[in-house]
Amino acid sequence: MAAKPKIAFFDFTSCEGCQLTVVDALQTHLGLLDLVEIVQFREAMSERGEDYQIAFIEGSCTRESDEPRLHAIRRQAAVVVALGACAHLGGVNSMKNRWSIENVQTYVYGKHGRELYESYPARPISAVIEVDYAIPGCPIDRFEFVRFVQKLLQGRKPKLPDYPLCVECKLAENACLNKLGQPCLGPVTLAGCNAICPSYGDGCEACRGFAPEANFAHMREILQGHGLPDVEIDAQFTMFNAYQLKAMGANAPLSAGAGNGSRRRAADAEKLPSSTFAAPKES
Repeated sequence: MAAKPKIAFFDFTSCEGCQLTVVDALQTHLGLLDLVEIVQFREAMSERGEDYQIAFIEGSCTRESDEPRLHAIRRQAAVVVALGACAHLGGVNSMKNRWSIENVQTYVYGKHGRELYESYPARPISAVIEVDYAIPGCPIDRFEFVRFVQKLLQGRKPKLPDYPLCVECKLAENACLNKLGQPCLGPVTLAGCNAICPSYGDGCEACRGFAPEANFAHMREILQGHGLPDVEIDAQFTMFNAYQLKAMGANAPLSAGAGNGSRRRAADAEKLPSSTFAAPKES
């Protein structure tokens, strides 16, 4: 890594909230700007340098025309970092994958949507190019971003936690929201955000992805205990992680009409599960 590496930020399908979080982080950690040279960052500067060693990419890949641009970034950058849930997981954009893409185009953009607006199933950028690291979250945690950059500049390998969010809740001495009657996906979610949502009284929605060895069966039992029907439980599981769950095929912890442990067949993974969402109507 160069003594003062050049960094570029790129955006694909996203709200660009993670890049705004980076801007916020740099305002309170100005010292980082002395250690790197930012050559491209649409949210913060008009210059567009193409000589960079580290690329931070926000947003999921939702169009075939995105792929050449991603490959070009990968060829240039020595290090590629997926920035936030959309780039890391596919994020909320991947919820559309549960319908046919033609139906989505028509439903969202009208009867000429298929011809006017290019689209295909949303994917994390790792489905298109090799990704070296990921900073999860929706949006990312600014302090985790700062720690990540510091480790990268020190030649250390940034690592994500390998335990669920509940650990951070316990360290923060939070009362368990699930025990208080509020649904929270903390037991199956990857830690690293210091349990920010539960700390402010909101249930975790798994925007960081699922923790290793997540016990989905027990999580479903907890959510059923809150009185949630299977359709709502499936919706919670797929809010940020629809791409990962569809890739799991028959092993996905989604209902097949009941919360009785039955699994969708691998062939059904390609179909819209009517028990989870009502399909959009054709215009």
